[in-house]
Amino acid sequence: MWDITTFIFPYAITFTIPLLITSLGGLICERSGVVNIGLEGLMIIGSFASALFISKLYPVMGVSAIWFGLLVAAIAGAVFSMLHAFASINLNANQVISGTAINMIAGSLTVYFARFMTGSGNIQIVSGLGRYNIPVLSRIPIIGKLLFTQTYTTTWLILLILLGSWYLIYKMPFGLRLRSCGEHPEAADAAGVNVKLIRYIGVMFSGAFAGLGGALILVTYSGEFNGSVAGLGFLALAALIFGQWKPLGILGAAFFFGFASTLANVSQIVPALSQIPGLILKAFPYVVTLLALVFFSKSSRAPRAAGQPFEQGTR
Repeated sequence: MWDITTFIFPYAITFTIPLLITSLGGLICERSGVVNIGLEGLMIIGSFASALFISKLYPVMGVSAIWFGLLVAAIAGAVFSMLHAFASINLNANQVISGTAINMIAGSLTVYFARFMTGSGNIQIVSGLGRYNIPVLSRIPIIGKLLFTQTYTTTWLILLILLGSWYLIYKMPFGLRLRSCGEHPEAADAAGVNVKLIRYIGVMFSGAFAGLGGALILVTYSGEFNGSVAGLGFLALAALIFGQWKPLGILGAAFFFGFASTLANVSQIVPALSQIPGLILKAFPYVVTLLALVFFSKSSRAPRAAGQPFEQGTR
């Protein structure tokens, strides 16, 4: 049992990290008062942008192209998310419909450009990030094998972003303004806060983080853009709700869903899991997601003004 756990755990963390960063983007966005169910589409945009950049420039830049590809993915996601921001904030469009449109546009648009540029709907990268064992820490009993072996640098980078997000939301003046816009935008407006600007920044964060999440899938375990992120954007939304719109809650929820996804993906190479029908394991992450949402929906409390249009000067 211990051998199975130590084998699965690094893969579970690998699946968790894209979910975590995408959920954090959704958290900042919804804390500002804008619901963004377009996270799936924004992840696809990030995956496409990084795949195109890395595939073209890796022969010239080497490993540096991967890191610049992650940056390009975040920028592309942030820019594309402005469509959702403009529709939701300036036009007061229904935010669910706007997010759905982002998901629909992103998948079809990126596949079209991939076919136009490469001749197929797929873009393969030459190389992704490598795993490594952290010296000294990897030799710690129990914890060392679980957390510090076969790890990626991006894992620790995203955990730092998680810590920074917590500090930003709860310890900085911007975080207070962000939360006030998501709870009582009229009061924030009366206090002199530019609600629309704060909401634009929140949506931009969600786009950048979701784009980065899509790129992380590419450079860690996928290695290929194919126009889909296998529903991980929707799992990230579930982690956001399950985590009660709190950074540490999202960390636990993302790992829970990441572990469930890992069981489905490694079942064929783990003898103990190979006895379970593949269909059950493939459906397992999504069934668990639905059950979690059903059981925790009554106790979930989203930001009060999330999804509600705001007109400056109204009381």
